[in-house]
Amino acid sequence: MDVQKEIEALRREIEHHSRLYYVLDAPEISDYAFDMLMQRLKKLEEEHPELVTRDSPTQRVGGEALSQFEPVTHQVPLESLTDVFSEEELFAFGERMDSLLAEEHEYDVEPKIDGLSMSLEYENGVFVRGATRGDGLTGENVTENLRTVRSLPLRIKNAPERLIVRGEVYMSKAVFQELNALREVNGEPLLANPRNAAAGSMRQLDPKIAASRKLDIVCFNLQYSSGAPFATHTETLDALREMGFPVVPYARCGRVSECVERIRQLGEERGSFAYDIDGAVIKINSLAQRSALGSTAKAPRWAVAFKYPPEKKESRVLDIVVQVGRTGVLTPKAVVEPVRLAGTTVSAATLHNQDNIDRLDIRIGDTVLLQKAGEIIPEVLSVNKAKRPEGTEPFRLPLICPECGSPVVRDEDGAALRCTSPECPAQRLRNLAHFASREAMDIEGLGISVCESLINSGLVQTAADLYSLEPAQVAELDRMGEKSAAKLIAAIDKSRQAGLARLLCAFGIRQVGQKAAKVLAAHFGDLDALMAAGEEELTLIPDIGAVTAGFITGWFQNPQSRHLIERLRAAGVNFRSLEEKKDSRFAGLTFVLTGTLERYTRDEASAIIESFGGKTASSVSKKTSFVLAGENAGSKLTKAESLGVPILTEAEFEEKIQ
Repeated sequence: MDVQKEIEALRREIEHHSRLYYVLDAPEISDYAFDMLMQRLKKLEEEHPELVTRDSPTQRVGGEALSQFEPVTHQVPLESLTDVFSEEELFAFGERMDSLLAEEHEYDVEPKIDGLSMSLEYENGVFVRGATRGDGLTGENVTENLRTVRSLPLRIKNAPERLIVRGEVYMSKAVFQELNALREVNGEPLLANPRNAAAGSMRQLDPKIAASRKLDIVCFNLQYSSGAPFATHTETLDALREMGFPVVPYARCGRVSECVERIRQLGEERGSFAYDIDGAVIKINSLAQRSALGSTAKAPRWAVAFKYPPEKKESRVLDIVVQVGRTGVLTPKAVVEPVRLAGTTVSAATLHNQDNIDRLDIRIGDTVLLQKAGEIIPEVLSVNKAKRPEGTEPFRLPLICPECGSPVVRDEDGAALRCTSPECPAQRLRNLAHFASREAMDIEGLGISVCESLINSGLVQTAADLYSLEPAQVAELDRMGEKSAAKLIAAIDKSRQAGLARLLCAFGIRQVGQKAAKVLAAHFGDLDALMAAGEEELTLIPDIGAVTAGFITGWFQNPQSRHLIERLRAAGVNFRSLEEKKDSRFAGLTFVLTGTLERYTRDEASAIIESFGGKTASSVSKKTSFVLAGENAGSKLTKAESLGVPILTEAEFEEKIQ
């Protein structure tokens, strides 16, 4: 077959199966078969780069990172809707429509998806631009990020010359929970709700990050079409579905009373949707009638959005349990009598921390009012003290970790209590993944999934266990095999010589990241010397304050930390610094790196600067000493020029380090 024809056939087949999988949830082939199709297309496009097109399925991974989002003026304004909060207001809307429209009219009712509104532009069937709603008149160009949304068709069939569609980008509840679980493992702040997560993902400057967030889209309006006109809104939705768009479910209703019944039904079904809905939309279906009704300065007259009130129900607290998260934070949870709330059965509710418990004065046996925060996480709103039984006592979080018995400490900048043990069973996955991470011991091939497999198999409990693994043991894990196992064991062996700076970062001591670890390694040169240092000595070191010094000494004083260290020593892990301090010519100077250097990676250039006593920073300010600029330097170079910060070429930098 001709290469170009094979490429085009592969693209059509992949898009067909993508729609079945991501839009209709009805796959016809296995994941493996789909991957093989994609691999074949990638191979052909690599061999024939002149045949790569912007609408190819291979381009969904995201292009180059952007420095900013360009403004986009919407050809058709993306109007917002008037909110109503009661059925009485819905009937009042119906009466207005009756008075304004002399002829018969019908309505359309749709769930109101709680996501991020987008304008999608197509030319001759090809997706060419996407923009956020913004203020309705002007939005931001997020085309590259939208290309990563698997359920968005990059090419559509039977398309008019020009088409503009309005959709809602969302993060599914399942993906949101998965993302938060991963952030918890990595010690990152948890995201508040799926809508915020979707909005933050869509505004990432690097499309590859947006791609990793597994966003989806549902389309709910045809903004503009150069093709044949339509008579009703529901006809446009049917047409969009035929073109390959994922379309919002709708119900046609002849009377407002039927709309109200449908809205009640949607409210009861809220928990069954893959996405969050915060209301329902009622619209006049006829496009001609819509045009006659027009819009006010703020919203169309022909539609309103009914907002569901947060559902609240009472239940009784059976117990208060304390769980230890993967970052060591102790989280209290109220175990309650099961109650149906916002579409699911709730049997537990978060209490957040001791401060919140004290504020609510919640006790075992209390009757409490529950609500789902962001329609996802059950929480206690208040305590009905009139129903409090006699003999209840205030609840206090424990002073030792319920998982491992180590002391707990309160965050100096918050209300959280945290376990101090590096070997706490509840923190195993997070600690192991961090130990192996690129900025720490840099064990290639030891990602989250492999760490989880090692822990679940019983082969690894702490990082020290890695150094006694045998290739045959690892080969038996899911998705490993002999070759992968051999590579992983080799990477683990290599990490024995990673050096003190990486080891200190790998320990996960609070406020001791890469930079502080390098400073400590350069100052002490040896782990035993650091362990013998007191808080006062540590505070004399640049960049090590009193709080960080307290975290360091506290960590080394923990018996479980000592046990981990001795096991690593026995395994032959290097406790000495690899950093060779040359001289202090860059002492007191701060460098910012931007662009692509020809002879050095960013990490290599940073290490050289630090070996001469200098520091590196991620952003340019008046305090920046030099900006080291390579090819394709971006906004940092522009800012440096505006502030008058000296700019070094790579050649000038090399002159300074001779």
